Amino acid sequence: MPQDLLITPISAFQDNYLWLLHHQGGDWAAVVDPGDASVVEQTLETLGLSLTAILVTHHHWDHVNGIAALKSRYRASVYGPAKEDIPGCDHPLVEGARIQLAGLDAGFEVLETPGHTRGHIAYYGEGALFCGDTLFAGGCGRLFEGSAAQLHTSLKRLARLPGTTRIYCAHEYTQANLRFAIEVDPDNVDLQQRIEQVAGLRARGLPSLPSSLAGECRTNPFLRCAATRIRAAAERHAGHPLASEVEVFAELRSWKDQF
Repeated sequence: MPQDLLITPISAFQDNYLWLLHHQGGDWAAVVDPGDASVVEQTLETLGLSLTAILVTHHHWDHVNGIAALKSRYRASVYGPAKEDIPGCDHPLVEGARIQLAGLDAGFEVLETPGHTRGHIAYYGEGALFCGDTLFAGGCGRLFEGSAAQLHTSLKRLARLPGTTRIYCAHEYTQANLRFAIEVDPDNVDLQQRIEQVAGLRARGLPSLPSSLAGECRTNPFLRCAATRIRAAAERHAGHPLASEVEVFAELRSWKDQF
């Protein structure tokens, strides 16, 4: 990532993060998943920036409701998944597409990551992953439109990215996710340490994000369905053997939904 490319969290609603990409001393910015136009506009005004691009991961209201106002005010280009109905989308994106953001000297590759929704996508580039509601710090998204097999495949794919990749997901769910993770994997020393680190950040009012992919692969049970301890915990909860990683994943997701 260029040293002067900044990624700034904008808080919205109860626990959303809208990610603002901009350069130190620059004039332009891009925003990811703007569910609320007003907080984006306030941040742009404070920083003296104009919006050039809007990147959308999926169609849920808290990710798209600010698009119309922002596009109207700034004439920003809207990028989003081709397989979903994204309001005002100028650039419908499919697997393998590459985008270059005007005025930002930043480029991203599009990864299709279905499971949470049918057409969910992620943006990978500049050492960062904007993954919407597919992968969370310590967890993953719920299954609303896709199958457990789809989301498991999407997560395994993200887990193969470089370990240094910074994870910019769309919600501050980390502490709740880690409470579940330690229930599944209580002897994980890395997870115990992460819980303490995140508690310290949140106590100071700081975001728990971004996380690193390497850290997720050590502590996020949804990325570790092949691990013996994770399988054993899922089988204990299910009350019977599980035949595959997908079955382990499905059991974890159902367990988390009820946790």
